[in-house]
Order: sequence, then structure tokens, then C-alpha cells
Amino acid sequence: MAPSKVALGTVQFGMNYGVANRQGQVDLAQAHSIIETARHAGIDTLDTAIAYGESESTLGQIDLDGFKVITKLPALPDDCADIVGWVEEQLVGSLGRLRCGTVRGLLLHRPEQLLGPKGAELYRGLAEMKAQGLVEQIGVSIYEPLELDTLCAAMDFDLVQAPFNILDARLTDSGWLQRLSARGTELHVRSVFMQGLLLMTATERPHKFSRWSALWQEWHNWLDAGGVTPVQACLRHALSFNAISRVVVGVDTAVQLQEIASAANGPMPAIPQTLRSIDPDLLNPSRWNQL
Repeated sequence: MAPSKVALGTVQFGMNYGVANRQGQVDLAQAHSIIETARHAGIDTLDTAIAYGESESTLGQIDLDGFKVITKLPALPDDCADIVGWVEEQLVGSLGRLRCGTVRGLLLHRPEQLLGPKGAELYRGLAEMKAQGLVEQIGVSIYEPLELDTLCAAMDFDLVQAPFNILDARLTDSGWLQRLSARGTELHVRSVFMQGLLLMTATERPHKFSRWSALWQEWHNWLDAGGVTPVQACLRHALSFNAISRVVVGVDTAVQLQEIASAANGPMPAIPQTLRSIDPDLLNPSRWNQL
């Protein structure tokens, strides 16, 4: 386990994001500080997306030498006629904003579109960008591992990003953690802190999550018994899996990133099977607005 397996998510560089975000959007000076902190901690991967507001433009104003950048395409417009051309136009736009000649990875934010009538052309667009040398790896960002059952049956991906945390064992239970590794597909996981939900005290946690009060109580009891902080537990759990190449974390300040880097190494108590959820209302942040 090492901070080098940590990747820096930069959605906060472009918009006010996260259920635990109290700082708002990160300004340019703080973004500079966060990137330099990442560099000194041995973190070499940055995760962004076209849909993350000003994130790419902010990163473009910072020296990214030595960093691997992964970005994501937005949804393909319904009326798009030249799909390969659209993919290239989007990527060229990203490269311009990032002020770099290539990126490490290009993912689809809406991978279900690969299963639609324009899916083959959309995949061809990704493959073409790789063939042109504009991107090293192509892949998808998914919401749940079941999406991979159909996607991976039809297409090959270099990189998959998926949610994963102590409460969310869908990647392991579905077998996809091992299957992606066997296929030679690099796996990056996000939501290890559940947007900060797992780091909150009982009084800080929004009332709409009280439906899972028994789970939160067990979580806090387990942390106390194991003598670990929420950050340590969440991070060490994800970093302990060899099949996971990068653990994507988002921060609002450089101090938060320093805390995360220092929490990466150390003992990790066994996690009880009962400290899990299969409730999509909890595991999928896109549903939280409906709670």
C-alpha cells in the first residue's frame, strides 16, 4: 500500500461538488497547492472530465509535467451524424484546455450508449483516438459492475473506473474485480469515501441518510473498536486490493490531501460482512437528490 496508488480526482477544481463539500469550488491558487502536494506525495494520476465544469481549464493553468491525465467524454448528442468526428472534436477540445498533446486515458461517462444503435461507431471513435496516439488507454466509467456484463461481452477496454468502498462490495461480489484483472484491464475505483459521507460524524451526516442509521452506528462502533479513523479505514481497504491500480480521491484543500497521503499505510482491522449495503439508493450518489 502506498500513496502512489492514489489518484487525484479534480471535479472540485471545476464545480461545487460532494455531499460533504463545505469549501465550494477550489480556486486556482488552492488547485496549484493541491497539485504540488500530490507531486510531492508521489501521486502521478489526475482524473477529470469535460463535464466537470472548469476542471480541465484549471488544470491547463498548472504545470502537469510528470502527471498522467484521464478525462471523460460527455453524453453523445442524439442528433450526432459524424460520431468519430465528434469524439475527435471533444478530445481535441480537452487537450486544448489541458494544454497537453496527449492524455493517458479517455473514458465514456455514459457507457450505456455503447449498447445503443450508435455504439459501434462510438467505440470506433475511441479506438481511432488511440490509433492516432492522442490517448494511451480507452475505457468506461460505470455506476455498477452489472454494466460490465454486457459491455465487456462486446468490447475490450484498457481502463475501467468503478465505485468501490467498505459498504459497497459489488465489484468483488460480482466477480468483476478478478475478471478485469484477468482480462488485463486496468481498474481505477472512486467513491471510497462516498463523497465524504463515510467521513462524517453522526451529527454532520444529512438527515436524509438516517434511513441507514443502524449501518452508520455499526460503522462508528467498528472504527472505535479497531482504533482507525474513517479516512484510514476507507483508504487502506481500497489500497489493499492488488487488482485495483488507482484509488481516485477528491479533496478541497492541500491539507486534506496531505492527510490522505499520510493515512495510506498502517494496520487494517477485519471488516465484518454485516458492514455492507446492497441498497442502490445509498450506493449510487445520483439517487441522493431523490432521498
